[in-house]
Amino acid sequence: MATMSMAIRASLLLLLFLSLTTLTVSLYEDQVGLVDWHQQYIGKVKDAVFHTQKSGRKRVVVSTEENVIASLDLRRGEIFWRHVLGSNDVVDGIGIAMGKYVVTLSSEGSILRAWNLPDGQMVWESFIDGSGASKSLLTVPTNLIVNKENVILVYGKGSLHAVSGIDGTPLWTKDFAAESLEVQHIIQPVGSDAIYVLGFVGSSQFDAYQVNPENGEILKHNSAALSGGYSGEAILASSDILVTLDTSGSKLVVISFQDGELNLQETSISDILGDTSGTPVLLSSKLPGMFSVKVNGGVTLVRVTVEARLEVMDKINSVAAISDAIILNDGQQAFALVQHGDGKIHLTVKFSHDLSGDLLKETIVMEKQRGMVHKVFINSYIRTDRSNGFRALIVMEDHSLLLLQQGAIVWNREDGLASIVDVLTSELPVEKEGVSVAKVEENLFEWLKGHLLKLKGTLMLASADDVAAIQERRLKSSEKSKLTRDHNGFRKLIIVLTKAGKLFALHTGYGQVVWSLLLPNLRKSECEFATGLNIYQWQVPHHHALDENPSILIVGRCGQGSDALGVLSIVDAYTGTEVNSMDLGHSISQVIPLPFTDSTEQRLHLLIDGNQHAYLYPRTSEAIDIFQREFSNIYWYSVETNNGIIKGHVLKSNCIQEVLDNYCFESRDIWSIIFPTDSEKIITTVTRKPNEVVHTQAKVIAAEDDLMYKYVSKNLLFVATVAPKGSGAIGTATPEESWLTVYLIDTVTGRILHRMTHHGAQGPVHAVFSENWVVYHYFNLRAHRYEMSVIEIYDQSRADNKDVWKLILGKHNLTSPISSYSRPEVVTKSQSYFFTYSVKAIDVTLTAKGITSKQLLIGTIGDQVLALDKRFLDPRRSLNPSQAEKEEGIIPLTDSLPIIPQSYVTHALRVEGLRGIVTAPAKLESTTLVFVYGVDLFFTQLAPSRTYDSLTDDFSYALLLITIVVLIAAIFVTWILSEKKELREKWR
Repeated sequence: MATMSMAIRASLLLLLFLSLTTLTVSLYEDQVGLVDWHQQYIGKVKDAVFHTQKSGRKRVVVSTEENVIASLDLRRGEIFWRHVLGSNDVVDGIGIAMGKYVVTLSSEGSILRAWNLPDGQMVWESFIDGSGASKSLLTVPTNLIVNKENVILVYGKGSLHAVSGIDGTPLWTKDFAAESLEVQHIIQPVGSDAIYVLGFVGSSQFDAYQVNPENGEILKHNSAALSGGYSGEAILASSDILVTLDTSGSKLVVISFQDGELNLQETSISDILGDTSGTPVLLSSKLPGMFSVKVNGGVTLVRVTVEARLEVMDKINSVAAISDAIILNDGQQAFALVQHGDGKIHLTVKFSHDLSGDLLKETIVMEKQRGMVHKVFINSYIRTDRSNGFRALIVMEDHSLLLLQQGAIVWNREDGLASIVDVLTSELPVEKEGVSVAKVEENLFEWLKGHLLKLKGTLMLASADDVAAIQERRLKSSEKSKLTRDHNGFRKLIIVLTKAGKLFALHTGYGQVVWSLLLPNLRKSECEFATGLNIYQWQVPHHHALDENPSILIVGRCGQGSDALGVLSIVDAYTGTEVNSMDLGHSISQVIPLPFTDSTEQRLHLLIDGNQHAYLYPRTSEAIDIFQREFSNIYWYSVETNNGIIKGHVLKSNCIQEVLDNYCFESRDIWSIIFPTDSEKIITTVTRKPNEVVHTQAKVIAAEDDLMYKYVSKNLLFVATVAPKGSGAIGTATPEESWLTVYLIDTVTGRILHRMTHHGAQGPVHAVFSENWVVYHYFNLRAHRYEMSVIEIYDQSRADNKDVWKLILGKHNLTSPISSYSRPEVVTKSQSYFFTYSVKAIDVTLTAKGITSKQLLIGTIGDQVLALDKRFLDPRRSLNPSQAEKEEGIIPLTDSLPIIPQSYVTHALRVEGLRGIVTAPAKLESTTLVFVYGVDLFFTQLAPSRTYDSLTDDFSYALLLITIVVLIAAIFVTWILSEKKELREKWR
């Protein structure tokens, strides 16, 4: 028996050793990147400058509509470096100075910066002062040197500035604000040392100033009257000729300013273009001695002679974009134009002086979902045969960026994802038995190609590109990237709508694009300035209808104003194909998803127009029958931020129109709250998420031996108002002039359930509403620090339900209906804490059943996301919690909320330009999915209470199997030894 006990003891020690080994591995393994991904973008390119000298890497420096300055590798399109300047620091101009600095002008011409070209480090920064608002212009002359310094010319804030290109020191300033001059161009003509400032005074006078580059003194000033007025845009046709359209758009005005003398000539558009019905538009392309006019999709190239006469050079149909002219090695100039046709784009490069021949003519097959070409930039290089080759950088309608060379797409970037306006998550299809992964995810050719690459890798015949392709395929073929659901609910589709009106479906596994769709409804010629607004769930089939695909509803607007007509698109969530589309005859100011579905699982939606008329969709007889049954139970509210009014609405009757519409309903106001505009201004409104699950309405207060019921209502609205003087930037008001008032309002009755004022506080306010609590972030002017406050609201009318005997005897009122019209007896608890950072966005984790503890996800000013346990924002925190409170999880009170470095969800990464955080529950109760978007994208899985309901991904099943085998072997060996020992003892 002693031997057997020793063997068992040895087995237990072995098991303990193996367990400790497993813990050690799990403790030190790097988890970053296993369940998350990060993608970097730059946005839609506005301007581009190539830098392709023989020495150094070939790159293109771009500025974008997302206020990003970036240097891209011309070989692969990867980002060498970039800087996101912020939403209030709009880039006005970009150029390369002295061959080594990238110079940028931003913030309405008030900030000039120089960046080191190789690594993007800022070399110097100069602030431009001025006395008025004006157009911002940046000019980087190649041969303008003053006092041995390269000069950069900047026009901004109504003044012309000469700045040193070496250190950014201002050399001189000339103010033009007093002359009311609207400057259009700053030029230095070839062979001249003088600087010309060209612009308009009002709409009927042209002015030209000749400026001394040494000191900014005006050498000559000439002006001329424009009899037909000025349309607002002037094109520089050459170094001494300007072209503009008159106010009516019927005449071309050619302005010559040779040697400072002005000469105006007017030419009728019909004499140049013939009889046209469209409105002519001057294109901004810089072409030497030429300009281009676009009418009805066709472009006419017009040459301006030395005598300022106009000659039509060529007329080209279906031109999408024309590039600026570039100088070739032999001194000649060339430009590119792009045309569309038959699903292809045609790139043509021509000499500027001779349009009869083509330097280059290529045809490239282009994806339909990229839309039209918006801009083109070209660059030349010398081929091996010493001829000129060209590469073209094109910006597409969907904001993507592509490089074309030798008739092929070298690389492309989906930079439309930098401008996401709305996000929705959708489930993937269920994996069907008997269908191979190859058939589901790849076509036969790709499947065979993958096996060929694997064979080459096995035989060690794979090249570097093959190895990279093999690794990429391994990632795609892993469990994380399968296009079917998983049992944990980690694999989903993230469907995003971008500013360009394009839908992308991103896979949560590695962030790859599953499908994309440029919405046709927003691209119609009659739909000018179309914008996408929001995405909603339209149809979500349940398990009994898994053969049907879910679909989503995209709501758009056919124009920029709130009174523009609406458009709807219904898209298959699995394939990205448009199922249906509708052009509405009314505007859309509000969309209300109703909690009702028809027999096909289509959700009913109520669309509210600017006149508070309600329209029901889908427009089916079944939908109207369901709607009529719930007619009296439909309420909604509207917020008029500018007027300081919140109103509640109900349906009244069918609309009174010339043509009867059974799906249109008039509404009436049932309550309104008017905030006095002289003391309060609405800045934030927040409600609960409609898909949030509340596990229990009861909250046990163990320290007080009490039970409280959460006041959980989807009709609650959080409203934050500030004093008018406190609605500006932080620091624009004193603590006595600013205050923040918060309200909890029932949107059915308009009853104010709670009101609280923070004196000496200021916005902006970011808030999140979950269950029965709301957390909001603001600035405390008295303490000069940011604060976060929490309000929890409880239902006192259900206090009788605490009696156990009433529950036993059945005299409780738990089953009695809860109505917003029954006057609630509520009690609130609140607390405020200092918080270190300014906040860009705030959200809360969501789980499948609502059991897991909540965490706040805070998007900080540093473009990172911090996870903060809700327990830190418990209003019951005290300086010395009792033992019962400690057991309950109450944390001792501190004046500040902790910033724990390990709590950053984004790790050391930054989501540049962070704008929003979206959470979605997984099937595992412990896990929530987090998607963060801005200029960059970031996704991760988060377990607020750790993964208590599953094993971790790095769990060693092999080690567990080995441990079991060793234990079985040890037991078997010890049993044999024990039998032998007993046999020997019996023989004695």
